Amino acid sequence: MEDPMYSLQDVIRCDLCETPVPPKHCDICHIHLCEACVGEHLSDESKDHYIVPFKLRGFIPECTKHSTEVCTQLCTTCNIPVCPLCVASSEHKQHKKEDILTWFETKRKLMQTDLQDLEKSIYPKYQEVAKNIPVQRADVNKHSQKLTTALDKQGEALHTEIDTIIQGMKSEIDDMDAKHIAAIDQQEDAINHTIPEITQAILDLKRLLDTSDVCLVSEYTSRTEEFRSLPAQFQVTLPTFIPQEINREQIHQQIGSLSDLAITFLLDEPRILTDIQTEYRALFSVSCLSDSELWTCGYNDNILRLYNLQGELLRSVKTKSGNKPSDIAVTRSGDMVYADYNDRSINLVSGTQIQTLITLRGWGPRGLCSTSSGDLLVTMTSYDTKQAKVVRYSGSTEKQSIQWDDQGKPLYSSGPFYKYLSENRNLDICVADCVAHAVVVVSAAGKLRFRYTGPPSTPGESFRPFGITTDSRANILTSAWYHRIHIIDQDGHFLRFLHNCGLQSPWGLCVDSRDNLFVAEFVKGKVKKIQYYK
Repeated sequence: MEDPMYSLQDVIRCDLCETPVPPKHCDICHIHLCEACVGEHLSDESKDHYIVPFKLRGFIPECTKHSTEVCTQLCTTCNIPVCPLCVASSEHKQHKKEDILTWFETKRKLMQTDLQDLEKSIYPKYQEVAKNIPVQRADVNKHSQKLTTALDKQGEALHTEIDTIIQGMKSEIDDMDAKHIAAIDQQEDAINHTIPEITQAILDLKRLLDTSDVCLVSEYTSRTEEFRSLPAQFQVTLPTFIPQEINREQIHQQIGSLSDLAITFLLDEPRILTDIQTEYRALFSVSCLSDSELWTCGYNDNILRLYNLQGELLRSVKTKSGNKPSDIAVTRSGDMVYADYNDRSINLVSGTQIQTLITLRGWGPRGLCSTSSGDLLVTMTSYDTKQAKVVRYSGSTEKQSIQWDDQGKPLYSSGPFYKYLSENRNLDICVADCVAHAVVVVSAAGKLRFRYTGPPSTPGESFRPFGITTDSRANILTSAWYHRIHIIDQDGHFLRFLHNCGLQSPWGLCVDSRDNLFVAEFVKGKVKKIQYYK
């Protein structure tokens, strides 16, 4: 709304010199002042003065204890406006005071920030979670139907002898569905309970920002931090049915097994369990040898180092060529392999021996991953930097090459850049392609499943993934150059960020057998062990 001061420019003038549109006002003398006359007005020391911006005229409240005085300060200890007599009194003498106009402007800025956070960030997140609730509920029924169909098929083969057992398993599914729906309902209740509170907070803030009532404003207490943390989100490990060949003598065992429903929650505040300082000035890769030992490698450093969780250096291995490695991986047998881009080789470190497994022609290896079947997946770029692909090896024998989608277009970006990868629990191959600003996920057969380019709630943010790993729940974790980790599920749906645990320049990632996350911090040369499930 336009201020009356500017709509009545010919009427409102400086009370001392008649200059139109005076920007100042003495809230004690109740006169308008231009900038030039402020000093002259203040020179009259026979009375008190308090100069405020014209828009805040009438802002200063009268003292409720001293009727002839106005409150020019705020007692921050008592959180009430005080006049000069109150300030000098024994009640407030030892208390901390602040200029009421300065305090008011600070408070307004806080409210404006809170309003922006609530409207632009927090409220949309709640809406996004609430929108996904019906989808989760529908997925429960859809998955349960798949399980029921599989059980029916197996039951038909066994006829009437197994009807009782089949019905029992269906009851288990119903029970697990009930638990799953209950967890969803609990989350929905929490979301639906908080959304009206946020809506009311937004309305209250807008009303407060339009008022000059100091008493009302002084009562304002920010709830933004309370709203910032969404209610706990849960991760579900859905039950599976594994049919067996029918054996009438052991009919119950041969039907198969129905796994338990597991509902796990991602921690609102991930916990740093271990902080290891390595010798690298630029650390970019980490790989678990065990739950207590980690292989590491760094930029411009040709030494591969093995550390324990106490930060003690257990082994150091210099690369065979003397070049820096581009990535490392631990095999199922416990050996370590590293990629040498400049030497175009992939090498195996076993004990004190280094053996060259693969030597490439025209291509240089970038990233390594040891698979659940014992194969080795390698990302590589051509030496003219115009092509990139993923190759699967069994020993030194090439078994598969993944480079093009169904339309004959490249799956991965070109250029001499790192492309780290990980095999998921469902055997998908996940590549962090920082140049393409995407995590590219293909099936074990090499068919494109999806590209993840960042969460829908941050469409304008540049997403550059570097490190990547997967956990036992088939979630994909990738580090971005924003001091945070993205967690997405096996179908590319964003779950949450890990970004409030002090990470700086996260790069390489790996998880141990308990789904603890290890993060290599590039600039600091640290490895942090983080718990993100409860």
